[in-house]
Amino acid sequence: MDKPQDKDTRYFVELDCQTLAVVGYGYAQKQTLDKGRQNNPAVHRLFLTRGQYNAFTERCSVQLQKLE
Repeated sequence: MDKPQDKDTRYFVELDCQTLAVVGYGYAQKQTLDKGRQNNPAVHRLFLTRGQYNAFTERCSVQLQKLE
């Protein structure tokens, strides 16, 4: 079952602060994102619009499969 996508959905990419490599990506409801605070200081979460997120996942689909 897919996660819901509506006006409260927030899309993000997670970057390793040392290497600037993508270490994660996804989306979640804003109520479950803990106001954007990060638990891991070595990772930065960058929020995207839905269009930016979709373009990113389409253009990088082969590389992103390695993260799953």
